[in-house]
Amino acid sequence: MFKHSVSNYDKEPYIAVEGYEHHVWQGIQSISEELILKITTLQKQKIVVVLDMYHGVFENEIISRLSATIKFDDILSVSTVNHSDTEIDNLLSNNITDDRVFGILSCHQMQHFFNPEKAEILKNKIMAYESGLILVYGIGASFILQGDILIYADMARWEIQQRMRKNEIANWCSQNYKLDYMQRYKRAFFIDWRVLDRHKQNILRKADYLLDTNNRIIDKMITGEAFFSALAQATSRPIRLVPFFDPGIWGGQWMKEVCDLDSAQPNFAWCFDCVPEENSMILKFGEIKIEIPSINLVFLYPDQLLGRHVHARFGLEFPIRFDFLDTMNGDNLSLQVHPFTEYIQNMFGMHYTQDESYYILDAKEDATVYLGLKDSIDSEIMLDELTTAQAGIKPFDANKFINVFPARKHDHFMIPAGTIHCAGKNAMVLEISATPYIFTFKLWDWGRVGLDGLPRPIHLEHGKNVIAWDRTTDWVKENLVNPVKLIREYDGIIEEQTGLHELEFIETRRHWSKNKVVHQTKGVFNVLNLVEGSEAIVESPSNAFEPFVVHYTETFIIPAAVGEYTIRPFNSSIGKEIATIKAYVRI
Repeated sequence: MFKHSVSNYDKEPYIAVEGYEHHVWQGIQSISEELILKITTLQKQKIVVVLDMYHGVFENEIISRLSATIKFDDILSVSTVNHSDTEIDNLLSNNITDDRVFGILSCHQMQHFFNPEKAEILKNKIMAYESGLILVYGIGASFILQGDILIYADMARWEIQQRMRKNEIANWCSQNYKLDYMQRYKRAFFIDWRVLDRHKQNILRKADYLLDTNNRIIDKMITGEAFFSALAQATSRPIRLVPFFDPGIWGGQWMKEVCDLDSAQPNFAWCFDCVPEENSMILKFGEIKIEIPSINLVFLYPDQLLGRHVHARFGLEFPIRFDFLDTMNGDNLSLQVHPFTEYIQNMFGMHYTQDESYYILDAKEDATVYLGLKDSIDSEIMLDELTTAQAGIKPFDANKFINVFPARKHDHFMIPAGTIHCAGKNAMVLEISATPYIFTFKLWDWGRVGLDGLPRPIHLEHGKNVIAWDRTTDWVKENLVNPVKLIREYDGIIEEQTGLHELEFIETRRHWSKNKVVHQTKGVFNVLNLVEGSEAIVESPSNAFEPFVVHYTETFIIPAAVGEYTIRPFNSSIGKEIATIKAYVRI
């Protein structure tokens, strides 16, 4: 229905790592043999192996598999030195809040979660051994004790969320398995992941080995040396992250066809195609693939990936995200608004906000985008009617208050924070935005419940504080609806500025061409998507990296360190016009 040829979208892209094929092991027997060899080469009477890990890892399965093949004299869990659940809940109460969705970003450190007296007892117990092989494991294990061999078990946030949904894992330092998934996700987002990311940034630089734990069967391991080299290689070439797709109450059918997804699923609403905080990366060593959180690349090589200016401004964050919103044969998104910078800072501790845009990849004739307010509306009446709708008394008439614009393929709508918006049904949206992706205040959700059968959270109390009431029809038309500006036209190439608005820090450029287009990062990372054409090839004029093929709708990153690169039609697109949309941070 939607695709014009056989799908070529790559759902499992990988980075081929040069060298280090002998630094990777697959299968518990192979992993154990390497660890035993490492233990033997230390030639010490007492050896302490420390297994540190991220939240969500099935630690009991790892310990069971390792202890079946390696004879440890003692196995000790650092969870015994955690503060009690009650103490942790009291510690975190201000950050957790009573809200189902929003908390306050945590500034806690690893030491806040451990009882110092119990930690000292554990260390003294280990020190008391004069000989033997001791395994110390658990989240934060290396904070308690450095040990002789350090292994870090890592996994991507998206897999953590899948395990949460299945009630397989609770939050760190908690047994809250029965708590609503959204509340567990909230605690992980605002607290667990913040603390563990800060800890991980130091531990990754010290680890002797890393375990890939994204699959339940933990059977892949690489050396720290191979891990660092792989990430260094990744910063010198184009890369793609592993996308993930998710259904939703408003989801559509476009991605199912164009991206070749499971046709048995009722719909797919989202795809995170480039959100390093959530996505994973696959590193391929010979025939073995290792999956790691892609945020690790940001943590360890920020200057090479982001560029010095972006690193200085945003710290260890990847500030641009690309994701898909599919409402083809689906339904409207929720009517929503994002907070101004001062609001997100004051209320949630986030230092920048979610400015965004909708780039229309595809659309039916009746596709629309709700954007900004109609002229001369009464704000009090609108808020009263939203409140009435939320109480279930009378549905909110969005068309009475909100502009509705037709959406056509390749239109681009700007959505600076404070602007009421949502994509209507029968649109395929490439959302280009700043990365604080959960700070969406839903104002009206058309009376729907979520896939879990519960009412979707509405945040009118937050939303009413950040609506830009002066963004009405004429201003929106002039500033936010498809403000395409021709930059230059040369050699059959058209370069256009498509946004974003001057209030937003992201610049977007679209290139149309049947020929080779030369790009230059200028020290700032680029994120691109092939929005027209079956496939294109990205090349280095100096042969600094191997030619890199991308397919229709695939998002890819050009690290800042790459410098000059070119894009041209490839194979099935030769002689045809292709188009890319490129986003980067204005400096």
